Amino acid sequence: MKESTFNPAQQEKDISSKIVAGLERVSEVFKILLWDKTKLVGLSPIQIQILIFIAFHKPNLCNVSHLAKEFNVTKPTVSDAIKILDKKELIIKDVSSSDSRSYAISLSDLGNDLISQIYDFSSPLKKQVDSFSQPELESLFGTLSQLIYKLNRNGVLSVQRTCYGCKFYQKNKEVDYCNLLQKELLKQEIRLDCPEFEEKPVS
Repeated sequence: MKESTFNPAQQEKDISSKIVAGLERVSEVFKILLWDKTKLVGLSPIQIQILIFIAFHKPNLCNVSHLAKEFNVTKPTVSDAIKILDKKELIIKDVSSSDSRSYAISLSDLGNDLISQIYDFSSPLKKQVDSFSQPELESLFGTLSQLIYKLNRNGVLSVQRTCYGCKFYQKNKEVDYCNLLQKELLKQEIRLDCPEFEEKPVS
């Protein structure tokens, strides 16, 4: 029981525990900021997250199966959210696929209008991040991108689209390289959510 990340005594002797506890605090910030928007527009957090995701991602990722993986929830949970968004006329279902059980989801005009009110819910957090120096930002980003990749490889995160997990990514000694763009990548050019991402096979 004493060996817990959230035990202050353990944090004093283990910096990894301090970092994990700190990440938990940051995750609370997202919840707070998201809930503020739910009060504004009358939607649940998952409904808002789905709308924002649809607004900025390709149609092939905007379906019930992928959204369930993206947000680590069940397909019925996503389906229920989609039903409400459809009833509120915030989305459009594209059922032109040969599989009638599968459909792509896009924003309606009303959905686009609502997105303009909520897409920037994380701005207060970004404002604080912007205050760090460029070297601090690059160091923090490098650590976060590696952490996300490792969590995905260990099965904790079901979805990630970072360069490190992409079939086009290659490491040549200390140089990061993208075979799709055919260019070396600076540390700050590593992507966390790449539109061209294709998962590399697990070796």
